[in-house]
Amino acid sequence: MTFRQFAFNNVFRNKRTYAAYFLSSLFAVLVFFVYAIFSFHPELIKVNSSVAIGLHFAEGIIYVFSFIFVLVSMSAFLHSRKKEFGLMVMLGMTNHQLRRMVFLENVLIGFFATVSGIGIGLVFAKLILMAAERILNLKEALPFYFPWQAALLTFSAFLILFVVISFFTVSILKGNKLIDLIKGSSAPKKEPKESIVLSILAALLLTTGYVIALSVREIQVVTAMIPVTIIVIIGTYFLFTQLSVFMINRMKKRKNLFWKKTNLLLLSDLAYRMKDNARAFFFVAIVSTVAFSAIGSLVGFRYMFTTSLTEERPFAFEYVSDQGNQQEKKHIQLIEKELDSTKYEKASITIKHVTTENSDEEDSVGWGIVSQSEYNRLAKAARQLDKQVSLKNNEAMMLYFHNPLQEMPDIQKRKSHRIGGHTIQQIGIQPMNLIRTHEDYLVVSDEFYNNIKDFSTQVYYGFYVKDWKDTAKIGENLLKTMDVEHTSGFDDNFRFSSLGYDWDSFNQASGATLFVGLFIGAVFFVAAGSFLYFRLYADLEDEKRKFSAISKLGLTSKELSKILTIQLALLFFVPIVVALVHGAVALTALQHMFNFNLFKTTALVLGSFTVIQIVYFLFIRFNYIRKIKSSI
Repeated sequence: MTFRQFAFNNVFRNKRTYAAYFLSSLFAVLVFFVYAIFSFHPELIKVNSSVAIGLHFAEGIIYVFSFIFVLVSMSAFLHSRKKEFGLMVMLGMTNHQLRRMVFLENVLIGFFATVSGIGIGLVFAKLILMAAERILNLKEALPFYFPWQAALLTFSAFLILFVVISFFTVSILKGNKLIDLIKGSSAPKKEPKESIVLSILAALLLTTGYVIALSVREIQVVTAMIPVTIIVIIGTYFLFTQLSVFMINRMKKRKNLFWKKTNLLLLSDLAYRMKDNARAFFFVAIVSTVAFSAIGSLVGFRYMFTTSLTEERPFAFEYVSDQGNQQEKKHIQLIEKELDSTKYEKASITIKHVTTENSDEEDSVGWGIVSQSEYNRLAKAARQLDKQVSLKNNEAMMLYFHNPLQEMPDIQKRKSHRIGGHTIQQIGIQPMNLIRTHEDYLVVSDEFYNNIKDFSTQVYYGFYVKDWKDTAKIGENLLKTMDVEHTSGFDDNFRFSSLGYDWDSFNQASGATLFVGLFIGAVFFVAAGSFLYFRLYADLEDEKRKFSAISKLGLTSKELSKILTIQLALLFFVPIVVALVHGAVALTALQHMFNFNLFKTTALVLGSFTVIQIVYFLFIRFNYIRKIKSSI
């Protein structure tokens, strides 16, 4: 048997140990390859070049993260195989041969993970392209093509990654004495000790970070983001390395708890495992927090902007005609013709622009004046009967344009206005989104409105359609026919906008961002779960020997299952729960930044991750307990 065959057999004989590492690497390669397929797709580049740029950016993030993750994972794998390496050295293997063997193993696993990831990506490429069409709301299909550029980039990038990591991991073996390798994980461990000062500091840092994040508002959120992130990261590190051990040791000192049933065995071992895995749990908590926050933010932004878009625009089509617009009649007929086969309701309102002299001040203020009857008809057409007003001859209602994403402006409440030499009393003020010209208005009685002189006019048309989402194509056709800019709908004498078209355009743009973010979040989440999987299985042989010995003292199968379940649940969910809390605070701060309720999206994202994690835990628990019991 040659040395290369020996290294090859070593990998396959330790396939359970390498399974999590191999599958995680394969997934990272697969996601990178999927992004490359899209970023090099000729049709996608034609439709939306910004998506391709975003995908290349995502590839860079995944590549950097994959390097860190694989390096940390391989370091842990080598640590779990120290005893095996010690036996090889005893049998005559030189340090040079040992390092060469590890190098070949890493390159071999990396090669197969890269080839497998590309292969799986090619098999499911068509399905992935079809899914992307729906997520991105693309009008044109994404046909299958052979992504040789994507395959070449992925193979080259990850082959280099695994070779570089192999050189790094080889250096980890330097300086290890034979006695240390032989003892491996069976060497006696010192009793976990904690620092009371650092434990208190962990609690203070996390509390301070949470209080600041939850108390700041609007632009202050951006200012506080970096210092809060640093404080919480440091606090999280001390939480796992110090505070967790401190709490376990305090529970051990409570005799009524420590000596109850199987708690002695559970708590005694838990302190060691928490201390040993503290850095791994810190890594998992931070990575999971990034995944939660990134996906939650993207979903939240999409929900926030789509909700605000519909809240501030009750009409499917809007047409604003300035005084002197010669095409007004032609354009209105054109809109009605396009909507001929669609059930709709039209309402219009004529706005008189006048300069009013404030009765309390000497300065002049420009206003848009609308009549009560036309305004009420507009509110009825928009299905907003609560916005209708009832005014006397000398009364007015002030309406100001309200943006749901902004806090209500501090508008001065003037009690009266002078218009055309007559004084009118302002009886109220309310936000308004019916007349979307981004201006403020005064609603007056019909009699007062008809008596106004010296004004310029502007006519606002609103077309209400119940199923406005189906009118995107109509809106696009009208924009082309009217020969106005698709992005704004503005012209010199008129403005036209289509809610369905704007909704569809926004969904395509946000869908691309969401598509990129979801995959990056998925990579982070799977990596965190895989890391937990490995940390549990790395100590499997020691756990088998320990519980095999304890079972001889009378430990029942039911008690064994209970101990393992509680221990696995704590080790598995503690970093995830910490990440969920971090993510909830981060998304709440985002909510405060925009003064928008994101509770539903936050609950949806965090709840989905929690359900996935519970299913993952149940799967691992079943296999882990089965393997432990099979050795007894």
